Amino acid sequence: MDDEMYRVPLKGKIKLKDYDPNDSKLFDGNKKDGKEALQKLNAELELLQEQLYAEGKHRLLIILQAMDTGGKDGAIRAVFEGVNPQGVKVASFKTPTPVELSHDYLWRVHQQTPGKGEMVIFNRSQYEDVLVVRVHNLAPEEVWSKRYQHIREFERLLADEGTTILKFYLHIDLEEQAERFLARVEDPTKQWKFNPGDLDERARWDDYMKAYEDMLNQTSTAWAPWYVIPSNKKWYRNWLISKIVIKTLKNLDMRYPAPVENIEDYHKRLLEMVAVK
Repeated sequence: MDDEMYRVPLKGKIKLKDYDPNDSKLFDGNKKDGKEALQKLNAELELLQEQLYAEGKHRLLIILQAMDTGGKDGAIRAVFEGVNPQGVKVASFKTPTPVELSHDYLWRVHQQTPGKGEMVIFNRSQYEDVLVVRVHNLAPEEVWSKRYQHIREFERLLADEGTTILKFYLHIDLEEQAERFLARVEDPTKQWKFNPGDLDERARWDDYMKAYEDMLNQTSTAWAPWYVIPSNKKWYRNWLISKIVIKTLKNLDMRYPAPVENIEDYHKRLLEMVAVK
């Protein structure tokens, strides 16, 4: 699978207008086919995650960033359905608390990174400090502009210590966002997710696109790559993320721990116990 077409290159600068949010070119099929394919991927990912947990050697950090309604929650539910919650955690970074604000901005993030054998999914992340902070002028440019290097080095530290990092920007357009806002308002089970402030954020769309472009161009690295995931079609978004995560886990060349010595003898004894019962 040529998912490299979605990976932000290490050299040169991308423009988000060059990425089609409606793209689904890597999948030969329709929405129904895509959902069926995802179910098979769920089973494969479940086994790989179990192996990750059992081996207890590698760490996997997955970062999701998107505009409002971009689909972070939906992707988490769809892609990681069936994984063992004992080895998978989701960390969500909302408005910093007073305690968090009393530390550096990466303090709260570092505490949530995965340990050996763990998979951690960031629903928003340290990148809020070069996105929301920038767009809303919560800090001067001389402050937030230094954070690109901070974050690159922070992620380099994690990678050097054995963490594999995948970063997904879920790319939608203005029209799709409007339709998703409308769907929320019209669905009584989803109205709670709608915040009038979301429309104020929507008015800053161009500012956010510029902030996202700078984020992608300045922080996609060999050790922590960014992928621009077309996300107008939810089924394709989920399928593509699953494929990339599975490929990454397979490349870790994981092994189950060796069984106890003389496992055959224990097998024989257990068979005798079952026969007696």
